[in-house]
Amino acid sequence: MLIEILKSILFGIVEGITEWLPISSTGHMILLDEFVKLNMSDAFIEMFLVVIQLGAILAVVLIFWKRIWPFSKKAPYYIKPDKLSMWLKIFVACVPAAVVGLLFDDYLNALFYNYQTVAIMLIVFGVLFIIIENRNKHRRPQITSIAEITYSAAIAIGVFQLIAAVFPGTSRSGATIVGGILIGMSRTVAAEFTFFLAIPVMAGASLLKIVKFGFAFTGVEIAVLLVGMLVAFITSVFVIKLLMDYIKRHDFKVFGWYRIVLGIAVLVYFMVLA
Repeated sequence: MLIEILKSILFGIVEGITEWLPISSTGHMILLDEFVKLNMSDAFIEMFLVVIQLGAILAVVLIFWKRIWPFSKKAPYYIKPDKLSMWLKIFVACVPAAVVGLLFDDYLNALFYNYQTVAIMLIVFGVLFIIIENRNKHRRPQITSIAEITYSAAIAIGVFQLIAAVFPGTSRSGATIVGGILIGMSRTVAAEFTFFLAIPVMAGASLLKIVKFGFAFTGVEIAVLLVGMLVAFITSVFVIKLLMDYIKRHDFKVFGWYRIVLGIAVLVYFMVLA
């Protein structure tokens, strides 16, 4: 059991780092699973790799609580209009991925959850990051606050999120940040909207995986899952704060180059060395 707990700590650290950096948490978790195998059933591992993300999501809730909590004790608005509007846009952005996930989750997992897809999407979106950042170098963002996001912009972000939901290695945060910058958002707004969007998306995905697993957990499985989530939470708190500070002064091209190098390394490893 101790070995499995140590493995879950490693998975939690990787999840907490990669969930928020635009480098693909799912891709890194799939790759980590190739080298660090949990001694659990395939059904548990599939569920674990998704549900561990709940820990990372709780970090967003903690850090941005005042920004996302829509209720007020003060009249006349017991529901804050600006927060209500934000959440409506978030749920609009969730629709494309939610529909496809509910209908085709198992099929897409079987078709695309492999090293080839991960490597290709790491490279493709790495190149896109560099191209879009170069294109926008001298452009002023048109959307500089969450309140300025329109419903059409939210739908556009939802389409980019759908791409990430279908193809592991894309990075949900990477796809939505790229999409946000492409339609005129500032980096800070694109990142914040991505964080908030993750809350219902990851909560829904986790619930779906738990229901499919059947709530039939052993004591060891519960311990492994909770430790992984806790470590992901603690790691995410630090990573989110560092990322928000980083993007105030830097662009995302470094993540683009990282993705390209990692994608090539994955292809070389599995095609030549493995």
